[in-house]
Order: sequence, then C-alpha cells, then structure tokens
Amino acid sequence: MTDLAGELRGAVRGEVRFDAGARALMTMDASNYRRVPLGVVAPRDADDVRAVLEVCRAHGVPVVARGGGTSIAGQATGTGVVLDFTRHMNALLELDPGCRTAVVQPGLVLDRLQEAAAPHGLRFGPDPSTHSRCTLGGMIANNSCGSHSVAWGTTADNVRELSVLTARGQRLRPGRDWAGAPDGLRELVDGELARLRTSFPDLPRRISGYALDALLPERGADVARSFCGSEGTLGILTEAVVRLVEDPPARALAVLAYADESAAAEAAAGLLPFGPLTVEGMAADLVPPGAGLPPGGAWLFVETGGGTAAQADARAREIVRAADVVDSLVVTDAAARRTLWRIREDAAGTATRMPDGTEAWPGWEDCAVPPARLGAYLRDFRALLSAHGLRGTPYGHFGDGCIHVRIDFDLLTEAGVGRFRHFSEELADLVTRHGGSLSGEHGDGQARAELLPRVYGAETVRLFERAKALWDPDDLLNPGMLVRPAPLDSNLRFSVLPRRPVDVAFGYPADGGDFRAAVRRCVGVAKCRTASATGPDVMCPSFRATGEEQHSTRGRARLLHEMLAGEVVTDGWRSTEVRDALDLCLSCKGCRSDCPVGVDMATYKAEFLHHHYAGRRRPAAHHSMGRLPEWLRWAARTRTAPLLNALASIRPLAALGKRLGGIAAERDIPRLAGRTFTAWWRRRKPARGTGDLVVLWPDTFTEHLTPSVGRAAVRVLEDAGLRVALPPTLSPRRAVVGDGRTRAATALLTARRARVCCGLTYVSTGQLDRARAVLRRTLDLMEPVLRAGLPVVVLEPSCAAALRSDLPELLHDDPRAARLSAAVLTFAEALERHAPEWTPPAVDRPVAGQTHCHQHAVLGDSPDRRLRAAAGLTGDLSGGCCGLAGNFGFEKGHYEVSQACAEDQLLPAVRHAPEDTVVLTDGFSCRTQLQQLAGVRGRHLAEVLAEALDSRPEPS
Repeated sequence: MTDLAGELRGAVRGEVRFDAGARALMTMDASNYRRVPLGVVAPRDADDVRAVLEVCRAHGVPVVARGGGTSIAGQATGTGVVLDFTRHMNALLELDPGCRTAVVQPGLVLDRLQEAAAPHGLRFGPDPSTHSRCTLGGMIANNSCGSHSVAWGTTADNVRELSVLTARGQRLRPGRDWAGAPDGLRELVDGELARLRTSFPDLPRRISGYALDALLPERGADVARSFCGSEGTLGILTEAVVRLVEDPPARALAVLAYADESAAAEAAAGLLPFGPLTVEGMAADLVPPGAGLPPGGAWLFVETGGGTAAQADARAREIVRAADVVDSLVVTDAAARRTLWRIREDAAGTATRMPDGTEAWPGWEDCAVPPARLGAYLRDFRALLSAHGLRGTPYGHFGDGCIHVRIDFDLLTEAGVGRFRHFSEELADLVTRHGGSLSGEHGDGQARAELLPRVYGAETVRLFERAKALWDPDDLLNPGMLVRPAPLDSNLRFSVLPRRPVDVAFGYPADGGDFRAAVRRCVGVAKCRTASATGPDVMCPSFRATGEEQHSTRGRARLLHEMLAGEVVTDGWRSTEVRDALDLCLSCKGCRSDCPVGVDMATYKAEFLHHHYAGRRRPAAHHSMGRLPEWLRWAARTRTAPLLNALASIRPLAALGKRLGGIAAERDIPRLAGRTFTAWWRRRKPARGTGDLVVLWPDTFTEHLTPSVGRAAVRVLEDAGLRVALPPTLSPRRAVVGDGRTRAATALLTARRARVCCGLTYVSTGQLDRARAVLRRTLDLMEPVLRAGLPVVVLEPSCAAALRSDLPELLHDDPRAARLSAAVLTFAEALERHAPEWTPPAVDRPVAGQTHCHQHAVLGDSPDRRLRAAAGLTGDLSGGCCGLAGNFGFEKGHYEVSQACAEDQLLPAVRHAPEDTVVLTDGFSCRTQLQQLAGVRGRHLAEVLAEALDSRPEPS
C-alpha cells in the first residue's frame, strides 16, 4: 500500500490520502454496506484521473468513482482507491442558454447548476431529494430521477454527450449513433437484437442493469444514454454535456388527500394526462403533526406550472376537480410550497425511524412498476411485509410507479440478516410479476444486483457481463457491482460494531441508552453537506466553511462508527482522527433539528471529549473557558472585575493571558461587568405585582458579562404583571434541611452559599463529571422551585437549551432533572404563557440578526416570532450559526472558521439591513461575534422591549 500511495503522489496533482481518517470517511455511502478503501484521491483534472487509472491498473487495485456519497445501494463504496470528485472537479464549465445545454464536471452539485441556469429561465430537469448535495456525476452513474421525472424524465433523458476515460486510459466521447463506443460493443448488440428488444420491462423508471436497449438502432444507438446508470463500472466520467429545460415562471401545488396509500397510488396514473410536473405520494406515517396537510391517510403532491401564477393555479384546481379525493389544498405561495416539499424531501431520513422509534433501513428503496399497477403492487407489497413480520413506510414517485421505502430489518443478528435475504428474494419475484424493475432511481449496487437474473434471466445478465468486459476488460472499475456482484447480505456496515453496549455518560433516551444506536442514526443522506444554509437551517456550519467531509455531521458520524468498529480507527476513545474531526464541530446542535434522523453531534462530541481526556491533560481552553463560571464567580467575590478589565486592555498582558488560556490571538477578551446582575437585584426596590410568579435564571453570561439583559428582562416581565424571583442561593450541607425551606438558625449555619449553573461550558468541553456535579448542586438549590411548580425563565438560549436537553440526558438517573427541564421557558414563552393579555410596546422597526442556533435546534422560536410581530418588529432573522458558539470561536486555531461561519449568513444580513434596523441577537456569543467582527451592537429582545417601555409616552 505504501508503494501505491507513493506512486500516486508522484503521478497526480490532486490530494492523495491513505491515512486512517481519510479511509474511514469513505467506508460507507447512504446504504447498508461498508467497504474499507486503500486510499482516497481527489483528482484535479482528467489527466489526474488517467494517471490514477494507470497506477492502479499496474497494481491490480480497483477504482471507485464517488460524488456526494448519497448512493443507497452501496455502489459508492469500494476496497481500492476512491476518486473523490467533489473537491476539485466540481465546476460548471459552460452554460449556453440559446442551445439550452451546460457542460459540467462530475463533482458539480446539482443545486449549483440550477442556480446558474435559473436567471435564464432554465433548469436541469431531474431533481432528486438530495439536490443540495448530490453531484451530476453521481446522477449520471445512477441515472437519477427525482420528483419532476413525470415532466422531464430521468438523467439519461437529459444527457447529450459524455467524456469518459476507460480503465485502460482510452478517452471516449459517448453520444448518439455509436459515438464513443468501445471496440466490439456494436458487434455485441448486432448479435443480440432480439434479446434486447424483448428482455427489458417497459416502464418509465427502469434503472436496473445496463441500458443496452438504448443501443438499438431504432433508439438512436445512444452510447451516452446506455452509459447512464452503469454505476461507475464501465468508465470514469470526467465531463458531461447536459440538456436544460424551460422552468415554468409560476407554480402551484395541489395537495390531494386520500383515505390510504393504495387509493392515492391508484389515482396517480389518472392524473398524468393533465401534464403535471410532479405526482408524488406519501402516507401519514411520514408526516409530522401540524404539517398543515388536508385531513387524510395519504397524499399526492401534484405540482403544476404556468406562464403566470393564475395559469398554474388554474391547472392545479383543474386537477383537484378531476381527482376523487377526501380533501384537497392548493398552495401558490412559494414559501408555503417549500415548507410542504421539505416534508417530502426529508422522508429519506425520517423514514429511517418507525413511529415507535424502531430503526428502519434502505435496501429496497426504489422498486418501480408500471404506474397503472402501482395500487395492486402496494397491496401485495404490504402483504409480503406482514408475512415476514416487517414494517415499512412507502412513499415516492407515484406518477412513475416508483416507491421508496425503509424497512425495519434486523441487520444486527444472524437470524435478522437471514430474514432480510429471504424477503429480498421474494420481493424481487413480486416486482417481476408486476412487470417492474428492482431499481427505479438509485441503481442496483450490492443491494439488488445479485437478484437481476430473477428479472432479466440468466442469458441477459451474461450479456451484461460481456458488455462490462468490453468497456473494462481488467474488471478494475467498481467490481462487485451490477455484474458478478457480492451477495446482498455481505459487507453489512453493522456487522463490525461491538456486540455489547458501550459505557457512556449521556443517557441517549431516543436510542434506548445505546451509543451504538445513536451512531447508527446517520444513514448518509448528507443533508449536512450543503454549501449554504437554507432559510432558518443551521447544519452544518463547519462543513460550509471548509468543504471537507470530515467536518460534516456525516463525516464525524462515520469516524465515530469506525472508532467503534476498531478496524480502521484503532485507538478507540483516544483516536486522534476522531478528535481532529470533532475539533471544528461548533456544538451548534443544528444537526439535532436539521438532520432528518436527528443526529446530535454536539452530544457525541461532549461524550468523546469526556472519554478522550479521561486521566489526561486537557487543552488550556478547557480550563480557561470550560470552567468560565468558576473564574467569573471568583472575580465577582474578590471584586476584581475592574482590575481584570484594565489588565486585559494592556496588549502584552492580554496576549500573554490568551496564550496561556489557549485563546485565539485575534480575539478580544470580553469586558466584565462592573456590577453583577444579582448585585443589582439585591439593591433594587422590589416591584409589587399580582400576576404569576416566575423564577429568572441568572446565567453566567447575564450575571457577569451583560447584566443589562437581565435588568431589561425584569423590567419587561414586571410590566407584563409577573412577579419575578431569583433561584435560591443556599445549598444544604445535610439531608435534614433538604426541603430547602428550613429557616432555623442551625440550618443556615450548616448551609453553604452557591449559584445555579446549567453546566453548559463543562458539557461543551467534555468535562462531564464536573458537569454532573454542577448540575446536581443546581438541582439541590432548585428543589423549592421544583416543588412549587414554578416556571424558570432563561434568557440565554444556549443555557436554556442545556437545561432543556443536556440536563435530563446527562442526569437521566435523577427525576429532578426532567422536572427542571420541563420548567424551563424562554423569555418569549414566559410572556406568552403567563401574561397572555399583555400588549408589548410598539417598536415598529425592521429587524436583522440571527436566531440562536441552540434556540432553533432545541427550543423553537415560534413564540419569539409572535412576540416580535406584536411589537411591530418586522422581517425574519437569518439562520446558520454565528460561528463564535461559546468557547469554539475563542479557541486557538478556530478563528478563521469562526469568521467564515459568521460570513455565511449573519454578517451579510446585518450589513445589508436598512439603517433603522434593530439588530437582534439573544445569545451572548452572537452579540460578541457581531461586535468583534463588524463593530455592530446586537441586543437581546428583552433589551429592545425594555427600551421601548421606557420611551413609551405616559397615558394622559
């Protein structure tokens, strides 16, 4: 392997990586399968690709082409050298609006092509649900389709010409009329015309096997079309000329409700004569509560287009009138349509969990039958599931007869894997009886190729083998796919995981307390690999900053999987590969909400750091910032805040302090408040209210750094009629005073003064033993509050999220943790629930800024939106993450990534805001980032409302 790596480094200009981390990242795609490659090469151009093929052929090492790695059948994994086209060969080389064509490299992400074509009123027709991260090369390899295939066909229908390198380095330009055919292919076809005319199912979504029928003379002998769907087994694509289609200026979405999925499936084919753009189906199993769909058990999403909004709306309503539906809804608003489409697009992830939380897996993801037979097929499919004691939730492209489904196979035990095989064999026979194809979109890969003889017969499969031998006589390219395939029940990615549960600190309640199951959550759909956040989404800021797989949520999950497997990453919790990948995780928690399967990398990172540094010296930043509450309380007790501020203003001393504390040299040290929030509270004149009593949480940031936020919150809460109290500060030393209410002198003498703390800084740095101790002390202090059932208002979103989620997951053995978690309210939630009649002051100004990433991921911001609207604060806050993220942006080595994260959404939103805009940033990190990078002062919503109250005219 060393010789191979050395020769590759000498032959190519792109990156060559044979280290454990790079190999571990490429062991899996979005399928059930796992193969360990020898190394990874990111070629810069076609010459690099040719050089890789030459070196690998000399060594007899297979080559696997890989795009976004979202393949569901295992074809983007391999044991040789993986070519990663996403790093360099990802350009749009040419776009010709007049000819409606584009020239693309294989690593170009589909959405980048769509963005370039949109100003010309054009688009690429096929659009898989992974459009934000799948590549054109991968789409061509799998002959991908997407929801608009009823209008614009498959990828093969939209390819004009390809540039291909064969395994022996020959450059070919496949096209029509035998252009770019390898030697012998035409003779092979001429000798098998009868078989090619009779052996292939006639349906719009037949993706299985090689498309040799595209080489028939009556079909134009289209070598490019035949190459599509070959899964990287015939040649390596280096460039493609693709066709663009006119994008309707206006669209409408008809949501048609049916009693069940069979009724929806039977109705789908009847809607095709109306010329819809989509006919997508899904059942209630995949629809979250409150999704806004009309009542029913299953729905068809039927999109229409038109030159004007009125035309699109009229066509949608025509379809509604023609459809026999339980109920319906026509949506023309673009934002509302995007919201509904997101439900459908996220199904590839949400379907991996059954309603009861049971895991479900791909493998039979996209069988297709003639659309007119879909209803009958689904009934037989459900019966087959029941016969095997399995469950699945079908959804997909009903108009094309293509069904996606994830099934709750047990792939962890020998008996379960056996049932997986038997079911697969019987389902292949069922699909064949209905005149269908084993794959209607994602290709065969390892998942289905073994079963191709059941569909095509042995002779046609041997014809596939002969065609493969003409293109790739050395069997160098992606061996084990399509022809001479590996068994469908081998190379399963779960087989390498430990058989016994792993000892961990967090409770992982959604995964039955099993860290292995938590890591299995990532199925590889790669929604975290997007170039920019969409709408309010946050995930994954570090990938958008670096573009590197190891800094995506999926990449980190893959490394954790390999850490547990112990084959490639061999050091367990001491792994430097995992540590380095997690180093740039901001712990923003965006994946917790934005990942369709709810991967929670912030928790996994804290867990890893806890084990990684157990009994070892920690980085300086873990002490300086992980123990920040302790240092700030010390400064308050010794009243040295002014002195510390003065020392921090002296550059040499500040530089020394930052170096010793592991803090980035580029950062300014925030100033401490001259008087803490609780010191102000003790000296204020108590207000008299008659409303509900709420407990205001004095978080570390509000207490020591921005007490103005706390003072403003008190002002607003009391104006709303609420009575405000702070948490207790006396913690009993003995159980005798554990009720927290004893006032006897002896009780006071045996108590010690303490402060509540959410433990956030300890959790984020993986100091989980210390975090547990801090949180148990906090629960002791809060017992009187919990017994009284009082709401706890937390102003800092990250602290609220820590109490809401980290607390019960870390202290899962303490029932008080769940009670405190349930008591936590945000500022807006408290006003909405406990002062519903209160009218906020009229601010009447536009807003800019950012919804805190933890609020987006854990808390939700609907009450905040309603409060802002009631105060006349117009506009939306941006998504993404500010990039400071607590300790992350302050740590040495993180400054550039932190800055890049801020430039993704926050800083542009503030720069382009009108002059009178209110900049809202409820989080201390967000405010600090804005101040240090843009010189802009952001404010908490409480501060804005308090200022408006103070300037409100007195009633006459």
